[in-house]
Amino acid sequence: MQNRLKVLRAERNWSQAELAGRLDVSRQAVNAIETGKHDPSLGLAFRIARLFSLPIEEIFDEHD
Repeated sequence: MQNRLKVLRAERNWSQAELAGRLDVSRQAVNAIETGKHDPSLGLAFRIARLFSLPIEEIFDEHD
């Protein structure tokens, strides 16, 4: 699954650690999602979407 998480994070000048803190996950989890090594749970995807005030579909794309 592709995503725009790294771009959205960079637009806000947030480090991976800062984003992780806002989402209550580890920095390693943020890195794994950004690099496509791990897909977030549905609950985490919703938290990410709420944090960035975007629909999930504008952050995550099911096509590789």
